[in-house]
Amino acid sequence: MRVHVAKWGNSTAVRLPKTVVDELRLSPGQEMDISIENGEARLRKIVRRGKSLEDMLAEMRRLGPDHEPDLVDWGPNVGAEMIDDDNDAGQSDR
Repeated sequence: MRVHVAKWGNSTAVRLPKTVVDELRLSPGQEMDISIENGEARLRKIVRRGKSLEDMLAEMRRLGPDHEPDLVDWGPNVGAEMIDDDNDAGQSDR
């Protein structure tokens, strides 16, 4: 399938035909990986195996405060998880 290279701001772009977008199930804003192999460009869809923590937090914020999980108090730090830094100030019985 032939496509044209076009000017897009300070860059150049190749517009993907609808048939390609549909077959690969692409959507606007989706990331892809491009590599150069033996003088040829290869464009690959990035397949995510599940939602990232960032995606899940964004969805939680979008849904609103009623969908935020309850905070759990696990008690003071004990044993190997004790870390001397500003983030756990007042958390242990040192």
